[in-house]
Amino acid sequence: MTDTSTVIITISDALAQQGYETLTPVQIAVSETELEQSDLLVSAQTGSGKTVGFGLAIAPNLLGDETVFEAASAPLALVIAPTRELALQVKRELTWLFAKAGAVLASCVGGMDSRDERRTLARGAHIVVATPGRLRDHIQRGSIDMGALRAVILDEADEMLDLGFREDLEFILGEAPKDRRTLLFSATVPRAIAALAKQYQKDAVRIATTSETSQHSDIEYRALSVAPRDSENAIINVLRYYEAPNAIVFCNTRAMVNRLTTRFSNRGFSVVALSGELTQTERTHALQAMRDGRARVCIATDVAARGIDLPNLELVVHAELPSNFEILLHRSGRTGRAGRKGVSTMIVTPKSRSKAQRLLKMAKLTAEWADAPSAENVTERDQIRLLNDRTWSEPVADHELGFIKKLTELYSSEQIAAAYMRLYLDRKSAPEELDAAPAKNARKPKVEFGPSVWFTVSQGHDQGAEPRRLLPMVCNAGKITKDDIGAIRVQAKESYIEIRQAIVEEFQNAVGPEGKLEDNIRLRKLDKAPDMDKIQHPTRPDYLGNKVPSKSPSDGRKHSGEKAKSNHGERKAKPNFTENRNPRDVQTERSLPDPRPERSRPDSVVTLIKSSKTNNNKLSQEYKKKSEAKGNLKTISGKTSKADGYKGKPVETKKAEPAPLFKGKESGFSKSKKPFSGKVKGSTRKPKESSSNISTGDENRYRAPANDTSKRFVPPGGNKIPKRRKSAAQGKSDNAATSARKPKVSKGPNAVPRRPKQK
Repeated sequence: MTDTSTVIITISDALAQQGYETLTPVQIAVSETELEQSDLLVSAQTGSGKTVGFGLAIAPNLLGDETVFEAASAPLALVIAPTRELALQVKRELTWLFAKAGAVLASCVGGMDSRDERRTLARGAHIVVATPGRLRDHIQRGSIDMGALRAVILDEADEMLDLGFREDLEFILGEAPKDRRTLLFSATVPRAIAALAKQYQKDAVRIATTSETSQHSDIEYRALSVAPRDSENAIINVLRYYEAPNAIVFCNTRAMVNRLTTRFSNRGFSVVALSGELTQTERTHALQAMRDGRARVCIATDVAARGIDLPNLELVVHAELPSNFEILLHRSGRTGRAGRKGVSTMIVTPKSRSKAQRLLKMAKLTAEWADAPSAENVTERDQIRLLNDRTWSEPVADHELGFIKKLTELYSSEQIAAAYMRLYLDRKSAPEELDAAPAKNARKPKVEFGPSVWFTVSQGHDQGAEPRRLLPMVCNAGKITKDDIGAIRVQAKESYIEIRQAIVEEFQNAVGPEGKLEDNIRLRKLDKAPDMDKIQHPTRPDYLGNKVPSKSPSDGRKHSGEKAKSNHGERKAKPNFTENRNPRDVQTERSLPDPRPERSRPDSVVTLIKSSKTNNNKLSQEYKKKSEAKGNLKTISGKTSKADGYKGKPVETKKAEPAPLFKGKESGFSKSKKPFSGKVKGSTRKPKESSSNISTGDENRYRAPANDTSKRFVPPGGNKIPKRRKSAAQGKSDNAATSARKPKVSKGPNAVPRRPKQK
C-alpha cells in the first residue's frame, strides 16, 4: 500500500475489504505524498483503475488529518464525467471507497428528476458526481454552493470535449474557487486537452503510466472478413463461437441498435439495448440486467464506450467500424479490465478493409486477420465445450441411480448420448451459413493462354459487332467459358476470335458442322493466325458522313518514341541572316522598303478597290461639311477635329446653362405661374431661346431640357395642358374640379367625344 492508504486507515480498510492486495501503476503514481497539493494531468489506458486512483489522490485534501468526514454541508469535491452511466459508476466506486470515512455522495445527471437532486444538495454532500450539462444548470439556478470546493476532477476529459462540452466545462471551472486542486484524467491527451490543462491548471504534473505504451495487452484483437450481406450473420456466429458471459456489440447509429436488438432477440439471445434515446431508468436497468446475468448481450452505441465496467465482459464486437482510432480503443477497453482477458472482434467487409487497417495502424494495434466463424466452426466449439463441462467429472448421486438404470434398459448408449447432445444444442441459437470470404486485395495471377486456334465470325464492326456481344454468343454456342477465349479482334466486315487449342474439338462439336452461332452469323475455322499487320481497321463516319478508318493502317503506324516525318522531308532550320552582322547594318536594312513584290490581283478587284476608296473620300468630305454646318465640328488653325477630341490649344466655348432645379420663382415654378411645356394652341408666346432648348439647324422647333419633368400627357386631338385638380379644402367641389380639367375637344378623326351632361 502507499503512504496515503497507510495514514488514512479508513481508506486502507475499504481497499482491503474490497480485495485490493496491490495497487495498479496509475493508482500508485497519483497517490504519492509529494503530489498531494499539485494539479495532475493523468493519461492511462481504460480499465487501469483510474476511478479508485483519483479517489486516493483527493483523499488527503478532503480529510486532512482526520479519518472521517464532518457533517455534510457544501461539497468539498466535484467529479465531472461525460455520460450518465459513467457518472453513476464513479459514484458507486467512490461510495465503497469512502464508506468507512462517512462520506455523503450526490449525483447530478441528465434524465433524473432535478427536484430530487436539489433536495439532496440542500441536505449537504461531501462529493458530487455530475455530468456537465446538468451541473451547469444547478450552478445557474443556485442549487449548489461552489465556494467550499477543494478539488475538481475531470474524468474522460477528451470524451467530454468530443461531445461538445467545452463551453460547459469552462463555465464550471470559472465558477470554482481559484485555490482548488484540478485533476484531469483521460485515456489520451490530444492537443485540446493540453490546451485546457494549460488554461485551468497551475503547474500541472504530467503522469503517464508505462502500460500506455502497449495498448490493451490483455485484449486479443481479431479482424474478421465477411461478405457484404453476411455482416449480421457473422455477428451471430461470433457470439455463438465464444459464448461469453457478457458481450457488447457496438453500432454507430440508434437505428442499427434497434435492428440488431430485434433480430437477436428473435434468434433466442438474451439482449438489452443501450442508446441515447432511452431514458436514464431504462439504461440503468439494462446495465443491471447485464451484471445480474439476466442478459448476456448488450447492443449499444458509443454512449456506452466510456467507463462502463461489467465484471464478466469478455467479448466486444464492432458491428460497424468506429470513426477514429480513439473510439476503437475505448470500445475495446470495455473488456480486458483489471488484469482480465478479453477479445475484441471487428466485422470487416471488403469496402471497409482499408479503413480497418488504417484504424489499427493509428491505434498501434496488431490484429489477427481471419474469416468469420462458419457454422461448422461453431458446432465444433460447442462439442469442445460439451466435453469440457464439469458435469462429466461429478459423481453420480444416489437419487439419480434409479432413473439412470431405467434409461440404460430402454435405450442404447448411442441413443442416450445423441439425446443429450441434442438437448444441449436446443438451448443454443443455431449458427448461420456464411458465404465464402471474398478474396483479399490481390488479384488472380495471370497465366499464359497457351496454344490456340483462330476462328472468324461473319460479322464485323459495320454490322454492330462488339467484343461484349461476341463473347457470350460464342460461349453459349460452344459450351465454353470466357477463360477458354483469348483475343477478340473486330474488323470492318468480320471478326477474329482466339480459342484454346485443348477444347477446339469439343467447341466445334457443340457449334455444329454449319458453324451457326445466331441467326445468319457463321463461324469458320482458320488454318493459321490472321496477319495482324494487314488487318483492315473498322471504319467510322466523319463529320461529313464519309467512312474513314478509325485508326491508321498498321503499315504506316508510328511506334512509340519515333518522331513522325513530314511529307516534305525533314524541315530545315531557318537561316539566321543577322548572325555575325554589324547591328548598324541590320538596322539600315530593316528601314529599307520591302523588296517582296505585291500580290497580284485581278484588274476587276483593283478597280473595285480604287472606286471604293474614292467613294469613301467623297462621303467623308460631305460628312465633314454637314458637321461643320451643324456645329458638331470646329475648324481650329486650319485643322478640323471634334471639339471634345482636340488635345491642342483649348477652345473657349459657351457652355449650356443647366436647367433650373425647382427652386420656387427662380425656376418659374411658382404657384401663380405654370411651367411652359411647348406650344399651346392659340398662344402667341414664343419660347425663350437658349442653348439648352434650341437645336442648331432647327430654331423653330422647341426642345425641352432633359431635366424638365413638367411636361404632362396630352391626349390625341387635344393639346391643351390640363389644369391641376383643386382639393376640397380650396372651397371647390369634385364636380367643379372635374369640369375644370377637361380639355377642349378638337375637330378631326382623332377627336375625343364629350360625355353628354346628365339632366
